[in-house]
Amino acid sequence: MSVVMKFGGSSVADAECMRQVATLVERALPEAPVVVLSAMGKTTDALFRAARAALEGRLDVAREEAKAVAARHHEAARGLFDGQPPEELERGLAQRFDELDRIFQGLALLGELSPRSMDAIAARGELLSTTLFAAYFRARSPHSQWFDAREVVRTDSAHGSAQPRVELVRALVRGKLAPLLRAGRAIVTQGYIGADESGATTTLGRGGSDWSASLLGAALGAREVQIWTDVEGVYTADPRLAARAEPIAELSFAEAAELAAFGAKVLHPATIQPAVEADIPVTVRHTLRPAGRFTTIRGQSSGARAVTAIAMRGPVHVLTVTSSRMLAQAGFLARLFEVFRERGVSVDLVATAEVSVSLTVEADAPLDDLVAAISPFARCDVSRDRAIVAVVGERLRNTPGVSARALDALASFHVEMLSMGANEINLSVVLERSAAPAALAALHARFFERAS
Repeated sequence: MSVVMKFGGSSVADAECMRQVATLVERALPEAPVVVLSAMGKTTDALFRAARAALEGRLDVAREEAKAVAARHHEAARGLFDGQPPEELERGLAQRFDELDRIFQGLALLGELSPRSMDAIAARGELLSTTLFAAYFRARSPHSQWFDAREVVRTDSAHGSAQPRVELVRALVRGKLAPLLRAGRAIVTQGYIGADESGATTTLGRGGSDWSASLLGAALGAREVQIWTDVEGVYTADPRLAARAEPIAELSFAEAAELAAFGAKVLHPATIQPAVEADIPVTVRHTLRPAGRFTTIRGQSSGARAVTAIAMRGPVHVLTVTSSRMLAQAGFLARLFEVFRERGVSVDLVATAEVSVSLTVEADAPLDDLVAAISPFARCDVSRDRAIVAVVGERLRNTPGVSARALDALASFHVEMLSMGANEINLSVVLERSAAPAALAALHARFFERAS
């Protein structure tokens, strides 16, 4: 049974980082690892800048950006091969950059940058990093090989945010990739990229490399999908706000999704859903601390704790809508939420009373427009620059006393709104944004630090 190992841009940022990745992959060779790589750090952003410059007719600027990207890759190649990269690798890298230059020339000539062209450009980052790493790793493990993810990651044609065709991916993986797997061999492939039915390159959008790893892991029935990054998993709180925060040993998928909604940036839960649905554990590990702590994400948590983490998101705004018409009147809330639907505004927390309802919206919501639309049928008061602090845990609903302990920890804070999430795995409070970091620290101390 194979293991899928995904490494992000910071893990393959230079020759030293790639050597560390190679060491980790080498240790996993008995498990026939599938190695999924992102582009070298900052490469994708540079390619986007170059594409925009070429579109504007500034071909010289585009070429300078590409030249800088090329220099980083050639420098890494020299570092990996003690100053003497194989001619085959040098030719391979040069070919990738020649292809890129031809694309930029076309953009400058036509003055048009389609989403399809942007995907073709963005994909170069992953193709470059894997070309480089595969060449180096073959020097350490001659039977290992490079594999083009576009052969198996079949998607729709929504360039920039393509959706995988999961059943087709599974069939292609089992037909083309699985037969290559064997103990002692690593398969090096790309995250983030795929291809549509016509063969055009596509990209998966936000969290695309994690998604690629999860899709491949699910299709292969892997033992584990490993997400290697620059942190030791998901923490009990932001360590910048709670100095004694620690990695969480195990998370449920629902808890991971809730924490991501509150700003945890380690991964986006939707991207690991294929693996979770296939009952394959996903672990989040630190590339430079492979023997350190890590987080395992499963469909259901087996832990007995009531609270898993404390999270915070802000700024948000609170709208309090008041009207005597709410009292025993059917349809009032439907009319109110129609205002938000028409403007494409997502409502997060909601708390209701007999004649009022309070709700939170993101900082970029069109507040003046919302107030104007609500005013004909209710009074609408706005509290700006607030933050949400949440106590997250899958067993909140079944653990008496959690709310009392949370409110006790917040006794010295002015809590403006209190809400239990609809899925009952988060207890959220709203308060002024300036007070939120201290409130988070107080909650973390109450639930995690007194017992230590």
